[in-house]
Order: sequence, then structure tokens, then C-alpha cells
Amino acid sequence: MSAGFTNMKELVMANRSYRGYDESRRVTREELLEMVDCARLTASSVNQQPLCYYLAYEKEDVDRIQPLTKWARGLPDMELPHPGMCPTAFIVICQDKRVSDALSRFSRDVGIVAQTILLCATEMGLGGCMIGNFSPAQISDAAQLPEYVAPLLVVAMGKPAEKVVMTEIGPDEPTNYYRDENDTHYVPKRRLKDIVIN
Repeated sequence: MSAGFTNMKELVMANRSYRGYDESRRVTREELLEMVDCARLTASSVNQQPLCYYLAYEKEDVDRIQPLTKWARGLPDMELPHPGMCPTAFIVICQDKRVSDALSRFSRDVGIVAQTILLCATEMGLGGCMIGNFSPAQISDAAQLPEYVAPLLVVAMGKPAEKVVMTEIGPDEPTNYYRDENDTHYVPKRRLKDIVIN
């Protein structure tokens, strides 16, 4: 483990969904390639490996993708990211329909690679956020993707510039995330004893 992490649990706890970034820290193509290289080594349903990746790291490419993403559905009255705190890169996880056109079949693969990408980013001292609220057609147009490539998930990437705090909640408490007057983002998590069945 690097970046100050001594074990897997520390890395997982540091891997939050960040919605505010230091725009002065650009994410490089080489860093994104390392994340995707880790992702490609993960498990895939029947080892078919239909996923492919669009990398946006040049400012003009990032600026085309950002307005097409919708953030923090749980905070509808708040504009996130705040102006001047947008991500500096995106990885668009796509499916190559020439390998398989069954887009829902590989949803588990998408989750596996997205989490792997974010864990890799966290180890690098970066962070990100999975974004599922977007128009695939708009992303395809903005990225000029070939017709056989289907965007499935957008992963924002950058140097986190906000505080995210996890809290434990009881079985009857709400799981909605929220922000306080200092713009600290709180993420309620169910307790271990409440989710283990036996």
C-alpha cells in the first residue's frame, strides 16, 4: 500500500464519492491509464471482457463532458460541484457492442471496474465519483464515440477538495447523505451488526 495506507480497510474508508475538486491539479493520461490497467485485470462475466474506456483529461474534453453529468441527486437544491471545483478528468466506462450487445448482462463488471478505478485513484492521492445520471447519446456525441461503443457509467476524477465524513446509524435512521453549514458532506453508514444476518 502507498499514499499512507497500511491496509485495505483504510484505503476503502478513504475512497469516498467526492463532489468537489482542486481544479489546479490536472489528472494525467498516464494516471488514468494506470487506473484502467488495474481495472482490466479484474473479474469479468464468463471472461468476455466487453468493457472499454474513454479517457478525458485535456481541459477541452473535460469541459465537454462536465455539463452533461448530473450530480448529487440526494441534494437537489444544491449545485454540485460548486463553481471552480469541478473534476479535471473523466473515465467513461463503455461496452463494446461488437463483443456483446447485452448491455445489462455486464452491470456487475461495470461495478467491479468502477470500484477498482476509484481505489486505484485513492491510492494515488486522487479521488472520484461514479455518475450514472447522464444521457448516453449526449456523452457519445461529446466524446465522438463510434456507434458500437455504449457509455454505461461516467467516473469523475480529480484531487479532492472537500471534507467527507462517515457516520454510523441505527436500523431505523435514514441513509440520506447531507451537508452542514460548513459544506462538510456526511455519509450515514449502517452498522456491521445490523447488516449481518446470522
